[in-house]
This record gives sequence, C-alpha cells and structure tokens, in this order.
Amino acid sequence: MQFPGHATRFIVLAEDDHDDQEMLQFAFREVDPQMRLICLPNGKKFMNWLGERPDDALPSVIVLDYNLPELNGAEIMQLLGPDERLRNIPKIIWSTSNSPVFRSICMDLGASDYIAKPSDLASYIAIARHILSFM
Repeated sequence: MQFPGHATRFIVLAEDDHDDQEMLQFAFREVDPQMRLICLPNGKKFMNWLGERPDDALPSVIVLDYNLPELNGAEIMQLLGPDERLRNIPKIIWSTSNSPVFRSICMDLGASDYIAKPSDLASYIAIARHILSFM
C-alpha cells in the first residue's frame, strides 16, 4: 500500500466493516475524486500506523468507527488526546449506534463530531461532504 507523502491531503478511516469502507470510499469518489481515503481494519493497526507517520504526512481528518476491534473509537480518542501533533486534526466518530451516551463520551474526549452510519447511498454522500467540511 502506498501512503501519501508531504502536503497531500487525505483522510484515514479506522473501520473493520468492509461494506462500510467501500461505501464511504465510493461516496468520497463521488464528492471529491482527488481525496484519498486510507482504511485500517482495527484500533491497534490504526494506532501503529499513526505512530509511524512523520509530522508532514499526517491525515487531514481522522474517522473512527466507535466499535472497532482491539481498541474502540472512544479508547483511541483517549489515547490521541494528549498528542500535541494531532490536536488540530478533526477526529470524527461514526457508529451504528445513535446512543446519546456514546456521543457524549466521544465529544467529551475531543471528537469534532459523532455521526450515525447511514443506510443508503445518498446519506453516505452527504456524510462524505460533511466530513470534507472539516478540512
């Protein structure tokens, strides 16, 4: 897998559901064909990948599934909180759950938004536009 280099805008998605990955990739291609989306399948792989990124190759936006294996979205948000180099990168949680409790936890941990996963293509495209608005 080739990763973007210096000054390349891209989004990293930590998501274990292959269908959700594909739908979001499709939605981003529809909204902004130049936007790169890098997908990682679990919380630990995401944290390892992020830890290896030099400062000039960090993502423009981080999107985390709340229910990731190994480390969930809230646990990742807790780990990212003290990292100064990530402070200005928007972090968005998305989840199949529309739980106000989960939303509150994630927002208190510094998430820029908490989005319920959609069930139709038009909603995926609207979410892709919304995520891009954070850049």
